[in-house]
Amino acid sequence: MAESNVVSLKKRGAPPPAIPVTDDVNSNSALPADQALEDSLNELRGDLIYSINESPTWYASILLGFQHYLTMFGSTLGIPLLLTIDLCMADTPVDIGKLIQTEFFVSGLATFFQSTFGTRLPIVQGASLAFLGPAQAILRADGPCPPALSPENRTDEAIAMREEFWRERMNLLQGAILVACLVEVIIGFTGLIGLLLRFIGPLTIAPTVALIGLSLFNTAAFFSGGNWLLAGCVIVLISLFSQYLNRIVIPIPGFSADRRVIRFPIFKLLPVILAIIFAWTRAAILTVTDVIPEGSPGRTDARANILRDSPWFYIPYPFQWGVPVVTVAGVLGMIAGVLASTIESIGDYYACARVSGAPPPPNHAVNRGIGMEGFGCILAGLWGTGLGTTSYTQNIGVINITKVGSRRVVQLGAVIMILLGSLGKFGAFFATIPIPIVGGMFCVLFGLVTAVGLSTLQHVDLNSSRNLFVLGVPLFMGLVLPAYMTANEGVINTRSPEFNQMVTVLLSTNMFVGGVLAAILDNTIPGTNEERGLLSFRQSYSSPELAERHLRCYDLPFGMKWIRSVRFFEYLPFSPTFQGFLRRRNTPSRNGDIPNGQTNNAMDLNGDEVE
Repeated sequence: MAESNVVSLKKRGAPPPAIPVTDDVNSNSALPADQALEDSLNELRGDLIYSINESPTWYASILLGFQHYLTMFGSTLGIPLLLTIDLCMADTPVDIGKLIQTEFFVSGLATFFQSTFGTRLPIVQGASLAFLGPAQAILRADGPCPPALSPENRTDEAIAMREEFWRERMNLLQGAILVACLVEVIIGFTGLIGLLLRFIGPLTIAPTVALIGLSLFNTAAFFSGGNWLLAGCVIVLISLFSQYLNRIVIPIPGFSADRRVIRFPIFKLLPVILAIIFAWTRAAILTVTDVIPEGSPGRTDARANILRDSPWFYIPYPFQWGVPVVTVAGVLGMIAGVLASTIESIGDYYACARVSGAPPPPNHAVNRGIGMEGFGCILAGLWGTGLGTTSYTQNIGVINITKVGSRRVVQLGAVIMILLGSLGKFGAFFATIPIPIVGGMFCVLFGLVTAVGLSTLQHVDLNSSRNLFVLGVPLFMGLVLPAYMTANEGVINTRSPEFNQMVTVLLSTNMFVGGVLAAILDNTIPGTNEERGLLSFRQSYSSPELAERHLRCYDLPFGMKWIRSVRFFEYLPFSPTFQGFLRRRNTPSRNGDIPNGQTNNAMDLNGDEVE
C-alpha cells in the first residue's frame, strides 16, 4: 500500500532514487567495493516518500509547504508577542499586527535563502528564543514601560507618542542585531565554524539535538496549559493520523489525461494541518456555546482584535520603524545570542539531514549555512523584527512525521510566508488559532526532535562506560545549569555588566551547555574512533565519483560546472569544492574531486590529518 502511494504521487516512470542525488548523476557509477556504503545510504533514506532532491506534485507541494507555515506559526507568533511586552506596545495593537507580519515576511526570506543558497537542506528559519533574553535585557536597561492608557486618555496624540516610544526601543534592538549578526556571517563564510566540526561526533550531536527538544518543554507546557483539552485533542489527532491511519489513501481527480484518479495518502502527508483544522473547529464550537469561558486562551476570539485592526495589505520594508541605534552593551549581549543560536543550528543541520535522507552535512555546507543564518539575522535587523533568526526545530519534526524531506516543499513554504506576510488580514486570521492548539502540536514535534537527536547514538558503542559518561553528564547538566541560572538572576556579578549579560545568556542556553560539555568530554577522554562512533558516522569514500555523487545534494543550484573548473574555489570555505585550508598529504584534489579514501570533513578518520 505504501509503495503504491509513492508511485501515485510521482510522475509515471520516475521512481524515487535510492539515495538523494540529482537527475544528472549516473546511478551506475558506484564501484562494487562501495556496495556497503551504498547500502548504508539506502538505509539512511529509510521510509521517506520524498528525499531532499525529489519533489511532489505542485498541488501536494503547496499543501505541504503550507503545513510547514502552520507548524512554525506558533513560535513565529508567540516569540514576538512576548517581546511586545518589553517593547511597550500594549497601546498599539495595529503595530503588533504589523510586527507579526514583518516576522513572517523576514522568516520567509531567510528560509528561502537558507534552503536555496545556504545549507541547501529543507530547514525553516524563524524568530529565535536565543535572542529573546538579550533583547529583554537591552530593553529593561533602557527603562520601564509607561502605564497603559486608560480609555479616556486614548487620544490620537497620546497613541502617537506611544508609537514613537516603542519605535525608539526597537531601534536599539535593530542596531544590536545588525552588528552582532555580522559576527555570525564572518565565522560562517570564513570557515571558522567548519574548523570546529572535526571535534563534533555522534556523542556531541546527540545531547545537543536532544536538548533542543527537551529545553522547550516549558514552552510547550505554557502554550498547552491554557486548555489541556484542546492541546490533548491535537496530540491524539496527530498521533492517530501519522501513526495509525498513515496507510489510508483517498482518491482525488488527476490533472493529466493518463491519470484520471490519484490515490493520495492524506493522513501520512498532512497530519498537522488536519489536526489543527479539527481542533480549531472544536474550539470555535466551544467558543460559540461559551463552554470555554471568557478570557481563556482556548477561545477562538481571544485575539480577534488583531484580525479586526490589521490592514488588508501591508508590505514590510527596511527601516520601517526608524534608524537603528548601536550600543556596545547591546551588541555584546546579542553576540551571546548569536553564539547560542549557532550551536543550536549546527545540531539542527545534522538532525535535518538525517530525517530528509541526506548524508551528514560537509564543512562547506555548514559554513555556508551559518553564514546565511547571519545574513538572515541582518535582514531581521534591517526590517526590524526585534529578534534574530535561527533554524526551527519543530519543522524538522514535521519532516519526520510526514516522511517528506523535499527541499522544494520548504522553498514553497518560504514563498507562502512572504506572501501571507504581505496580506494583513490573512495572516491575522491564522493568528486567531488558540494557543493551546499550538502547544499540543509542540508536545508532539519537540518530542520527535528529542528522539531524532538520540537516534544518532546508533553509531556509538553504548556498552562502553566511557560513552555513557560522555552522554549522560552533558545531557543532565544541559538541563540543570540553565535551570539554576534562570532561578537565580544576577548570579554572574562582575564589574562588567556586558560580560555578565553575555555569560548569563550562554549558561542559560541548554544546547550551548550540553553541546560544549559533550564536545570537551568526547575529545579529551581516551577512546577509539570506532568506540566513539566516528567510523560509522563519517563514512569514507573509496572513489571520488561516489563521494561527489553522495554529496551532490549540497551543491549550489547553479554554476557548479564553472565552480568545478576553477581551482580558486577550492580555497573558499563556502564553496562546494572546498577541501580545507591546507592541502592533504595524499594526492591533491583537482577541480573539486575528493581524494581517494578521504571524507569531505575537516579531519579524515583514516588518519590523514591536515598539514
